[in-house]
Amino acid sequence: MRRTASLVLLACAVCCAALAPLLRWYAFPRLARVPAHQYQAMVLEARDATLLDYGTMRAKKVPKVTIVQTLKGDVEAARRIERTAGRPVVVWDSLSYVQGPDGKMVSKVPERYIFDAHSQDPVHATGETVDGDPVRREGIEFKWPFLTRKRDYRYFDAQTRAAGPIHYRGTRSFRGLTVYCFEQTVPWTKVRMPKTMPVRGITPETVAATGTTRWYSTVRRFWVEPVTGAPVYGEEIHREELRGGTLLGGRAKVTAFAGHVKMREDYITHTVAMVKHNRTLVLALTSYAPWGSLGLGVLLLALSLWLEARARRPRGPAPARPGKAAPVSA
Repeated sequence: MRRTASLVLLACAVCCAALAPLLRWYAFPRLARVPAHQYQAMVLEARDATLLDYGTMRAKKVPKVTIVQTLKGDVEAARRIERTAGRPVVVWDSLSYVQGPDGKMVSKVPERYIFDAHSQDPVHATGETVDGDPVRREGIEFKWPFLTRKRDYRYFDAQTRAAGPIHYRGTRSFRGLTVYCFEQTVPWTKVRMPKTMPVRGITPETVAATGTTRWYSTVRRFWVEPVTGAPVYGEEIHREELRGGTLLGGRAKVTAFAGHVKMREDYITHTVAMVKHNRTLVLALTSYAPWGSLGLGVLLLALSLWLEARARRPRGPAPARPGKAAPVSA
């Protein structure tokens, strides 16, 4: 009986030991994915910013500029692209909406971002755009990969339509989470005018006809929770200028926007809570379940060997039964 139980425990130990790497290397890439139907909103603010008044074409100080960023998953488009891509795909329709202190629109730039649901690598397909212009993304945008490493990545900048290095700057603690800090500097670069302008009658074409150009520079920082790859905080030191042309009335340049853009406090709190929840789910696949399964396998193996040793232990002579003595003959 002990030998049978030992064999059963040995079989269970082998199953648990085999399950550990399967959970980490097979189940994790297939289960840890960005959901295709995800919807997310983020509000950032730049206080005491400089903003261009398009009525007078003069820059002025304003108490606050608000940037609302939304991400909405297109499930049908993702399924359609998956058929040809051969891998799980997420399609995000993003909108960056900038409004002044009076609530009026300053600019809005839509994007369509297509990427691998697990690795976050860009997937090139029809419809990949920024402000209606086709693009071919390289690098990451919005989110880092699961199990982010302490190294530099390439990050796509929607203004320049190009990817550049974003550098790892160290590790710190933020709201009870260990985060990796990343920083990217985009030098002054000539960029396109937004297709939607705040003043009726002013279009990118009319601005271009005056010879005026738009230039942009920024320093962006992200604090990324490495298990999920989700940024829990972000900020930018953002500057835009209009340069040259007749639109500026003889001036060489004028500031279109300048400010230190930061995530609003209530959205930081919401993001940290969401990331903490998702972090537990990812750790269950990469750490808790694999190591727990391996530990259970070792325990079952030890118990199996103990029972086998007990079964093989030799037994002593059987005790004599009390009764009448057998007759002895000469």
